[in-house]
Amino acid sequence: MGVLLAVGWHSTRSLAGVGWGLLGAVFCGVVPLAFILYGVRRGYWTDRHVRVRRQRAVPIVVTAVSVGVGLAALVVMDAPREVVALVVAMLAGLAIALAVTAFWKISVHTAVAGGTVTVLMLTYGSAVAVAAPLVALVGWSRVELRDHTPMQTIAGGAVGASVAALVFALVR
Repeated sequence: MGVLLAVGWHSTRSLAGVGWGLLGAVFCGVVPLAFILYGVRRGYWTDRHVRVRRQRAVPIVVTAVSVGVGLAALVVMDAPREVVALVVAMLAGLAIALAVTAFWKISVHTAVAGGTVTVLMLTYGSAVAVAAPLVALVGWSRVELRDHTPMQTIAGGAVGASVAALVFALVR
């Protein structure tokens, strides 16, 4: 969600941009997390990370719907192009995660980390590349927790960064 605030700020260089980022964050982060936590409390999913691959489809679809509604609101309300581009990139990443989840457990955590660093580099410049090791750190943590294999985290980071670079750059 922080990336939405950072891109929002950059888009207007004012608190108005942060407001656009907050609006996006509600639909891209708050609503999906609330849905997942509700599902965990009801026993639909084992945990908030939805570690069991067969349990991931519904949370990803609901997240995609929420992101889509947020995107529509941003477009209708004439949000800054960079914020819209980021949300489109997030939606594209979710679509790919859903497709991959049908047959393999890709690391969404490293996909998000890779996409975030990539978007921040495209927005603020190459100096942000100093944050790139954080993607590897996220991947390492997912392997250390035994939630993913090294290949699942590498694929997640690569897919997240690639989708973010392509979609954000094209829509922006």
